Amino acid sequence: MQETFISALVLLLLVADPIGGIPIFIAALKDVPAERRTLVILRECLIAFLVLATFAFFGRPFLDLIGLSDVSLHIGGAVVLMLVALRMVFPHEDGVFGQSPGGEPFIVPLAVPALAGPSALATVLLLVGKDPSRTWVWIGAVAVTMIVSAIVLAFAERIQKLVGERTTVAFERLIGLVLAAIAVEMLLRGIRTYVASFA
Repeated sequence: MQETFISALVLLLLVADPIGGIPIFIAALKDVPAERRTLVILRECLIAFLVLATFAFFGRPFLDLIGLSDVSLHIGGAVVLMLVALRMVFPHEDGVFGQSPGGEPFIVPLAVPALAGPSALATVLLLVGKDPSRTWVWIGAVAVTMIVSAIVLAFAERIQKLVGERTTVAFERLIGLVLAAIAVEMLLRGIRTYVASFA
């Protein structure tokens, strides 16, 4: 399937899941003064963008250096995405990405792994691997994803109050189901490619 900017953007938004991440951000920022929260969110989204953009340019050479193929990336990315999806569908007391340290968060857990987690990194690598000539298109999709995430998360508390915590949790589970289906498709695609290599 030929990936387009829109399809890449939708996939990245599903993986980053800013709406599902609202409870994570609210919990992580509870000890941060209210006047600093928006600044922290913008900073973490920028860091996540830089991590994903760096991975888009240098992730493939690094994986080639350690001998990982596109097939292993497909299957490994599918497994990671499925684990994230399962935690979204069946919530854990520590959240999707585990416990977070107190105080003002820096990089962990908001930029990485909440926004630029293993599934997002694998998604970026898959996009670049399919069509390296369109790397800047994928970078654009990452940039728009982080802009949307920053806007959503800047209004995280208002959104949760407006729609209610149950609705945000239900939406996160729905996104988890969609990601699980995407993970299965990625896994099957990787298996088909692996089997075809012996044909």
